[in-house]
Amino acid sequence: MKRRTMIRQLSMAVPALYMGSQLSPEWLTAFPGPGEPMAKGPFAPDWKSLQQYQVPDWFRDAKFGIWAHWGAQCQPEYGDWYARSMYIEGSRVYKYHVEKYGHPSKFGFKDVINEWKADKWDPEELVALYKNAGAAYFMAMANHHDNFDNYNSKYHRWNSVNLGPKKDIIGGWAKAAKNNNLRFGVSVHAAHAPIFYEQSRNADKSGDFAGIQYDGVLNKKQGKGTWWEKFDPQDLYEQRGERSVGSEKENHIHNQWGWENGATKLSKAYCEKFYNRTVDLINKYDPDLIYFDDTALPLWPVSDAGLRIAAHYYNRSISKRGKLDVVINGKILNEEQRKCMVWDIEKGQSNTIEPLPWQTDTCIGSWHYDRPRYEQKKYKTTKSVIHALADVVSKNGNLMLNIPVRGDGSIDDLERKIVEEISVWMKVNSEAIYGTRPWTVFGEGPAIKDVAPLSAQGFNEGKGKPFTAEDIRFTVKGNVLYAFLMGWPGENEARIESLGYISKLTNGKKIGRVSLLGYKGELVWQQLADYLGVKMPLTAPCDHAVVLKIEGVL
Repeated sequence: MKRRTMIRQLSMAVPALYMGSQLSPEWLTAFPGPGEPMAKGPFAPDWKSLQQYQVPDWFRDAKFGIWAHWGAQCQPEYGDWYARSMYIEGSRVYKYHVEKYGHPSKFGFKDVINEWKADKWDPEELVALYKNAGAAYFMAMANHHDNFDNYNSKYHRWNSVNLGPKKDIIGGWAKAAKNNNLRFGVSVHAAHAPIFYEQSRNADKSGDFAGIQYDGVLNKKQGKGTWWEKFDPQDLYEQRGERSVGSEKENHIHNQWGWENGATKLSKAYCEKFYNRTVDLINKYDPDLIYFDDTALPLWPVSDAGLRIAAHYYNRSISKRGKLDVVINGKILNEEQRKCMVWDIEKGQSNTIEPLPWQTDTCIGSWHYDRPRYEQKKYKTTKSVIHALADVVSKNGNLMLNIPVRGDGSIDDLERKIVEEISVWMKVNSEAIYGTRPWTVFGEGPAIKDVAPLSAQGFNEGKGKPFTAEDIRFTVKGNVLYAFLMGWPGENEARIESLGYISKLTNGKKIGRVSLLGYKGELVWQQLADYLGVKMPLTAPCDHAVVLKIEGVL
């Protein structure tokens, strides 16, 4: 089929990008062909079929991953959702942007992309650092809500090979992960670009620029003589159609994240482009893990594109690898959807042992690099990371930790220190993490009585009672039970009530041996009716949490 004929047929076959708009020739020429075929196999693009999914053992055994949530929004080094907040008049980010770059009617996010060079990015050094810290998988951000692809994208010209760094960011991360024998993941967030960027078509209500719309309304025809004259801003900002109901309100977007409550109407053309971009990403880089920052799957329920992506990914794994060996992370899942992929909880933890494997994703600072946090030393502590890891693993979960990357591709000295401290702890205690499974109960102690419930996709992190030496978390490997003490008891005897010989959890079994990871000496301990008591050595073998290895009770 000749290209011109194919384009004519495509223009007749798909509706306008948004209700009430027309397909533009510029958009059509950005679509280089009929699209990506879905891999054949046992999985069909529906929820019932996807329930055949089984989580691969490599993910269940890995327990700990590190994420580089890094893209063009890190260039200003001013925190999360920069590409949206810079268009909200009077906001912290807006004020910073005007001072640093100029007014967003003249210097928009497209121009921030042009500033991003990533000139100090060394993926081999960073991934090796994370491997040494105990990460068993590494994830890189393929795109964010800013709609910029950090890879050599066939279907989206706004990408890091054409613009900004002019580097294949995902390709570089993938190579480094392979060289360090780490499983490799990609995170995909771009489905929400049309509602994320709605503020970009606003205008100031006061001041010298009152009434002058921001650059989110620009199109390719207005780019003549500019650096972006070959690139249509609407392919980035996606503001071709009618606005979402209530989009003039700054935080209304959160009520429409699942494409409900009057969110802008998406066309088949828009959804198909997202499908093609994502399948192209899968086919090019063969990731072991995909994280979708969506309710359930991308574009659900207004499109089946996400379902088709999932079916393709699973079928492709069976075809290319000989088995189902990949993982999808999804958020805000119902009970049936949790059988189709791995449930991800953002900045939070489950309060029980989950029957299916799951994951917590969190960060030590802001999701995107935030220099003020660094300057004010407001990162998470290593202790809080270790405690979260032990708690999550005890409940059948994994922890994926974001180490924010600076615009230039480096990490700062405080971040490096935290990573190195995690490495020290993991070298002592990793046998109680990797390859373990939950025990009958996840733990005991006072913090259990003060847990905070999950909210939407998570967000109960840090809302409960802080852990102490009386808080215990358990994991199991083979016939060994591990007990994490979330503090150092010092001269006090460590007591574990769950392991008394009359406890229902021990079934009357007597403990054979108790040892302390990282300590070569013999411990003095006694199993009484009501508890296991352990006299600790004078000094702790590590900081933050210590692990007792208990044999003979399982």
